Amino acid sequence: MLESLHIENMAVISRLDVDFREGFSVITGESGSGKSVMIDCILFLLGGKPARDLVRVGAEKGTVSATFSDIGEECLCYLRENGLEECEELLLQRTLTAEGKSQARLNGRILPLSMLRGLAKYLVSVHGQNENQLLLQKPAQERILDSISVFGDTLDAYRRLYAERTAAKEALKGLNRDSAEINRLRDILTFQIKEIDAAHLKAGEEEELLARRVKLQNAERIATQANFTYRVLHGSEKGAATLILERAAQSLAQISHVIPEAGELSTKLSEMRYEVEDIANTVRDYAEDTDGDPTKALDKVEGRLNTITKLCRKYGADIPAVLQFREEAFKRLNTLENADGEIERLEGAIRAAEERMRALSLLLHEARLKAARELGARVCEELTFLDMPGVRFAITVERTAEFGPHGEDEICFAIATNPGEPLLPLEKIASGGELSRVMLALKSVLNDRDGVRTAVFDEVDTGISGKTARKIGIKLSEIGRRTQILCVTHSAQVASLATVHYKIAKSEKDGRSESAVWELNDAARVDEVARILGGLSVTEAQRVAAGEMIEEGKCYR
Repeated sequence: MLESLHIENMAVISRLDVDFREGFSVITGESGSGKSVMIDCILFLLGGKPARDLVRVGAEKGTVSATFSDIGEECLCYLRENGLEECEELLLQRTLTAEGKSQARLNGRILPLSMLRGLAKYLVSVHGQNENQLLLQKPAQERILDSISVFGDTLDAYRRLYAERTAAKEALKGLNRDSAEINRLRDILTFQIKEIDAAHLKAGEEEELLARRVKLQNAERIATQANFTYRVLHGSEKGAATLILERAAQSLAQISHVIPEAGELSTKLSEMRYEVEDIANTVRDYAEDTDGDPTKALDKVEGRLNTITKLCRKYGADIPAVLQFREEAFKRLNTLENADGEIERLEGAIRAAEERMRALSLLLHEARLKAARELGARVCEELTFLDMPGVRFAITVERTAEFGPHGEDEICFAIATNPGEPLLPLEKIASGGELSRVMLALKSVLNDRDGVRTAVFDEVDTGISGKTARKIGIKLSEIGRRTQILCVTHSAQVASLATVHYKIAKSEKDGRSESAVWELNDAARVDEVARILGGLSVTEAQRVAAGEMIEEGKCYR
């Protein structure tokens, strides 16, 4: 459930902190007091796209954060599957800069927007005018019905087959091009493979050639310095370092019987002499490492590098990428060379997949039919209670003979709001008030199935008044026994039924408007419900009526 909400520098809200409780809570206030901003901030926190002017004028950024507790097993499972820390209490925060950049955090850890939206589905469901309009769309109706259909493993098995069939059809589409296109592609692939093979590329070759080129470009300098070093160390018969070290070692050896330490020094000088000789021979190899004429060798290296560069420009960023391109081209060519057999194989795979999909889709259809009958009947009962007597609500599930991602079914929510009228699709006849009641009825029926512990209703009573509004309040109170309900309302009939009543109001501070929200005590609550009932001023009779409505509402908690 939503434990607390913090909003800072958002529209008319400079700073707002509110703690929420379990059960059915309402939020009321004058028009323009900030109720819509609160809802917009909650939607933003849950991953929604913010309005361009949501950040308070003059502020660099705005912040919305909330604490959630008792999050439920479905939410914990989502955290676990996405490598997030499993906690019974979550701190969710999202900031928005004046430039429109946002960042989300979960318990201090940065959270990608896609992951935030996935998590939000397990924390809060928001029902407003936009969400009601979504109910008119086929995908939303399909999701609702599937959420209560008992499929077992059937739907997952169907989806796997659908993915396999889609991949096979795409491959078949590529092979079913006209023969001229196939021949042209075959020629291109053959040329590409031969061109790459003719180069006899080797991994790491380019790096070796680049190093070789640098040496050849400096061949004259290397030879001069290497030859000089060789002569100084070992190549001269008179002044070579090896000769001097050898003679020094012999001299010390002649006095070693008198000075024992001289023998050790003689040995070290002999070892140094051999090391210097090894260095001299190595340096001499530097001067000879030019394959004859350095200019010809350099031309050969440059030509090889040029060949590699051309191939990389055409087929990949480096030699491994070019070789990978060659392997993929070979596979494609092999497929084309065996196109007839591959076409036959793919067609067979598609037929086999469709045969199994058809059997599974029939099982899905039967499960949806059963769920549709149950959901339709229960929604009808709820709508009857919500002052739609004689209403008929049904969910049709018709097979289309066309495979979709979830089966062959087309689902339609249909309603007849008056006796004697035919059932028609929901989007054709439902008014705003009727649509709100349908959404509320569905929420009431599906309450225990979606795993969400908090539901926000934004002016669910729009277009509804009197006895009907009272019944909506009763239904919200009933749902609030199992789910935390936050409802923004302008209806006294609804507000008087709440367990907790919050008021939001706008005032002026330092020449600017600010909104604040607080929980009402019993006396203040009577005044607020009376204000909603009243006109320009609140009368004592209205206060009495408000008190009676609140007192009566206690029996529905």
